Amino acid sequence: MSGSSRPLPGRRPAGEHEVKGLAFRDERADDEEGEAPPPPPVAAGSRVGWRKLTFLPVVLIAVLLATWLWYRQADLDALSRNALGNGQVTKALWQHVQLTVISTFFVLIIAIPLGILLTRKAFRRATPFAMAFANMGQATPAIGLLALLVIWLGIGRRAALIGIIVYAVLPVLSNTIAGLKANDPTLLEAARGIGMSPLGVLARVELPLAVPLILAGVRTALVLNVGTATLATFGGGGGLGVLITTGITSQRMPVLVLGSILTVALALLVDWLASLAELLLRPRGLEVGT
Repeated sequence: MSGSSRPLPGRRPAGEHEVKGLAFRDERADDEEGEAPPPPPVAAGSRVGWRKLTFLPVVLIAVLLATWLWYRQADLDALSRNALGNGQVTKALWQHVQLTVISTFFVLIIAIPLGILLTRKAFRRATPFAMAFANMGQATPAIGLLALLVIWLGIGRRAALIGIIVYAVLPVLSNTIAGLKANDPTLLEAARGIGMSPLGVLARVELPLAVPLILAGVRTALVLNVGTATLATFGGGGGLGVLITTGITSQRMPVLVLGSILTVALALLVDWLASLAELLLRPRGLEVGT
């Protein structure tokens, strides 16, 4: 027929083909013709926003500036000037930072390897005993634990450091064990199936997956260490607790206020730095939306 709309041979539309004289058209081709192009990949945003970076430091600077202005106009007697003068405040602050850093370092090298060891098959039976010991360390009042250590080791920084370490081991140890136990067994089995050694599975699969929980425990331990270090003064360890106890015993409000504000500011600063490390060290594959 002259009016037929049948296409000429060899001129079939795209996606149409002929089988035994019958014309067929692929549905997939129809879908592809009307399919919108895929959206361009969205660049990953920054892990740390400007509010996270600026809010707390600005607040701390404002509080410390207000404290310094108040201190400058405060009417100090001879005892207060003696407690706060001659670099005593700087010395106490530096001692407090040293106590926090050293105790946290030893907590990490004790609690994280111990937590890894207790999740291995050969040592799992020892986990309840280790956790009970760590719980006893934190359940004991910090001042009582420090007093016992002073009786045993004598007055000095060593007794104070051991007391702070024992008091802060529990959160890091428990979070390390919980993070490693929470790993999906199928992932670990798959890693072993492709020929990875036990050490390789631990370093490349288990620990990266447990990083968020471990970092949360480290953050808790840091803040605990800042607070517990104020008690080091009772064992001769120094720190900002010297200013606090001097202000209480001598009833000098400027000394007490300055020691307390510096302790709180240091704890908030340490917690802020730990939260930044927690965000930056978290593996990107564990972030929501990746």
